[in-house]
Amino acid sequence: MGAAVRLTADDGHVLNAYRAAPDGEPRAGLVLVQEIFGVNDHVRSVCDDYAAQGYLVLAPCLFDRKEPGIERGYTAETVDEGRALKADIGWDGPVMDIKAGVDALEGAPKVGVVGYCWGGSLAWLAACRLEFDVAVGYYGGQIIEFVGETPDCPTMLHFGTEDAGIPMADVDEIKTTHP
Repeated sequence: MGAAVRLTADDGHVLNAYRAAPDGEPRAGLVLVQEIFGVNDHVRSVCDDYAAQGYLVLAPCLFDRKEPGIERGYTAETVDEGRALKADIGWDGPVMDIKAGVDALEGAPKVGVVGYCWGGSLAWLAACRLEFDVAVGYYGGQIIEFVGETPDCPTMLHFGTEDAGIPMADVDEIKTTHP
């Protein structure tokens, strides 16, 4: 359903993205932010599913800041690789890449951001630093590092009560600071 496209961030960085379009006029635009495994088959299928529901979706390839084409499966080894890549890339570049996705959705009636894992934390940052109509983050374990920032749009966060990777004390602090 989707196709590869190229985006240019405000700092001149050119990156790939996956774009999935609905049949007909989009209900809204959506920037979908990857996990630490890249814009892989799973992320593309999630984009296609949102497009089938009427959304125009862009998933920027955030690892392109390190090396284009990085896609991984879901193994312990790739978790370590993904964590190293995200640490090397940092936060500011990916936020610019997300903004490039927003810019490419110009003309959509409204634009939201949704992210998973690393992307959940980046969706939080995007809601705080960029212009979105809505933001949703799933299991954004690094949101606690940015708990002092405040989203400029309605934002919903999802955490698993039995997720050993994100301390419940962090989740409680986020809920207390941003009820």
